[in-house]
Amino acid sequence: MAIPDLKNKKVMITGAASGIGRAAAFAFARRGAHVIATDVDSQALKQLQADIVALGAVCMIHQVDVSNHDEMQSLAEHPYMKQKPIDVLINNAGIGYLGSFLQSDLAHWRRVMDINLMGVVHGCHHFIPQMIQAGGVRHVLNVASVAGIYPSPGMGAYAASKQAVFGFSEVLKMELADSNVHITTVCPGIINTAITRSPGNISPSISGEKIERLQAYYKASGCEPERVAEAMVRAVQKGQDLVLVGPFAKLVFHLKRLSLRLMRHVILRDARKIGYL
Repeated sequence: MAIPDLKNKKVMITGAASGIGRAAAFAFARRGAHVIATDVDSQALKQLQADIVALGAVCMIHQVDVSNHDEMQSLAEHPYMKQKPIDVLINNAGIGYLGSFLQSDLAHWRRVMDINLMGVVHGCHHFIPQMIQAGGVRHVLNVASVAGIYPSPGMGAYAASKQAVFGFSEVLKMELADSNVHITTVCPGIINTAITRSPGNISPSISGEKIERLQAYYKASGCEPERVAEAMVRAVQKGQDLVLVGPFAKLVFHLKRLSLRLMRHVILRDARKIGYL
């Protein structure tokens, strides 16, 4: 199922204030879509809205914590949502965490899973029923990661959350196979966003020198979030099932199928080469 023409379609994006979410908001707005942007950062949302409106597009904003069931339910029950259900839902909100399992506390696990996994679950639970009832072709994009296919060391919680998103999305594809809602799993590779630069998302065991090396690697080897955003647009317009975008995404997907042992060797070698282990 595809939505070739996005003009006047309602597109809701979680985690839209920065990174991939912000880039996606602009990508869909440029196609004439009406963007509904959500995030916890109200100031960044206001700036996003101003920037999109300046392009002559429509953008509504809502400060929402996707990990909060009640807040997501209230958003779904908003008159604007119920009057004309969204056409495209992009469950994008997410955070990272870097640090070896035995040298990190467990507090970050709950936070990562609540946002990365339960944020997607809440989005699907509250909005897909409306989309089904409304009829017509509708589309949901769940943003996982190349780490959802095969992870790197030092990202236990993040990898667990993204692999869960990948598996959950596959379940939805089967359960909604006879419905009007199409599900796409988005697996970005190395993307140069702030996800690796927030101090709160890095274990105290990781030295400043290692963080600098990792950030330099992301800057040199990663692609910009706009590339992912354009891939999302194509996925909706063509009805794609899986999006592998950005450096190493396709390589990891196919190498894992070829040999898990080889995959593990390559990932571990590169992690040691980068020097953040």
